[in-house]
Amino acid sequence: METFLFIVNLIGTVAFAAAGAMTGLQKNMDIFGVCVLGLTTAVGGGIVRDLILGITPPNAFQDPFAAMVAIFVSAVFFLRRFRHFIMQRPALYERMMLWLDSIGLGAFTVIGIQIAYETLEAPTLFLLVFVGVVTGAGGGLIRDVMAGNTPYIFVKHVYACASLAGALVCAGLWEIAGSAAAMVAGLVTVVLLRCLSAHFRWNLPKAHE
Repeated sequence: METFLFIVNLIGTVAFAAAGAMTGLQKNMDIFGVCVLGLTTAVGGGIVRDLILGITPPNAFQDPFAAMVAIFVSAVFFLRRFRHFIMQRPALYERMMLWLDSIGLGAFTVIGIQIAYETLEAPTLFLLVFVGVVTGAGGGLIRDVMAGNTPYIFVKHVYACASLAGALVCAGLWEIAGSAAAMVAGLVTVVLLRCLSAHFRWNLPKAHE
């Protein structure tokens, strides 16, 4: 189980770090800015989750492995060959952002639920879903605010709703199917909903429609 959790967390960290770095590249930031956005996206949601659960200092500061991975991935994306290849192809940029954000969102949503179960004896469904969504969407929200963008969570393809659905699936299956199966099901739910909503252009009603 520890290996499984490590893999899921690593996948989420790499995906969100890359998404954050790409946002920095789009904003023409220097290498420090790109690395900060990648780091923030990868660990920001987890830090907020840990503060809610009373884990102090947050896990990101107790074990810097995820932070180091995020900085490394961000620096790799800043390399001239990578950034020119990506930024000169707008369609590729959008597809990569969709997949990276979706995978990171799914991975961290279920990791948030796992941490809640590990920390608390009898977490409520509301708490599980809340910390799952916060872990999944929190880093991207902070990234977008720092980059001066309207956060994805408010405007893009049922972003938060996909995390909410995945959290409900994961929490609902936890006692029935076991933790690993529940986490896989939740992650797949998030990624599938994000990709379907992007393909079919599903969005929640907006204020001026």
